[in-house]
Amino acid sequence: MQVTKITVGFQNQTVERKPFTDEELQKEFDYYMAQKLLENLWEAGLITKEELDKITAKNRQSFSPYLTRIMP
Repeated sequence: MQVTKITVGFQNQTVERKPFTDEELQKEFDYYMAQKLLENLWEAGLITKEELDKITAKNRQSFSPYLTRIMP
């Protein structure tokens, strides 16, 4: 059996942990709840996919969720 040592990549990188403030947590929660409501409207056929996408984009601007930079 051959063993390969991985020396390049995330192994040498450090990530600075930053605790969330109460305001940031509230924004995350508000965004999540707004999105769940929006998805329910779409699933019920009350809005179109295009409207869902437009409102999602506006929600990301309004609430500025932490993970917005990696969301599709």
